[in-house]
Amino acid sequence: MKIRILFYVIGLFLMGLGVTLTIKAELGAGAWDALNVGLSNAIGLTVGSWVIIIGILLMFLNAFIVKGKPKLLALITILLIGFSVDFWLMVMMRNIEFDFLLHQVLSLLGGIVFIAIGVSMYLQTDFPANPIDQLMISLHERFHLNFMVGKTIGEVCALILAFLMQGPIGAGTILITFLIGPFIQLINIPIARKYEMLIKR
Repeated sequence: MKIRILFYVIGLFLMGLGVTLTIKAELGAGAWDALNVGLSNAIGLTVGSWVIIIGILLMFLNAFIVKGKPKLLALITILLIGFSVDFWLMVMMRNIEFDFLLHQVLSLLGGIVFIAIGVSMYLQTDFPANPIDQLMISLHERFHLNFMVGKTIGEVCALILAFLMQGPIGAGTILITFLIGPFIQLINIPIARKYEMLIKR
């Protein structure tokens, strides 16, 4: 149980680090992160606060789509991700800026890797999923869409909203959209093996 909780918490904090690095790169954040930054700039509150607010709204949207009850335990995941993003963005990396293109590219790629590691780690634990990931599952369950189509629908909707809120959309957004899936798939294999090995000890 300790290993499970450790993987869950560390995974979510690595996700927060990855999100922060993609935002700090200023080459374009992921669609949902660009929406959260856009909302933060336009309305106020921290980026992490908007992660939580959007997550709660999606939690109820997912319940509506599948005609079920909201998965309230997902609140724990939402709160940890939101806290993690603010921790990295406002405390650990508050005064860090990347002035050179090479540093920006490395920050973006590093962010993608950390997001992939974080997602792979927390998904091993079978704790409640991030409502963004659950949206893909809900669309699959209700409309029998495959996961790729469900994920694409969610990303496009977030991208449109991020554009309307003038969030940081750029070349990095496209890279994240196309690279994050393959990176998660690649990294998930060794992380799953490590998790199984630790659990069996």
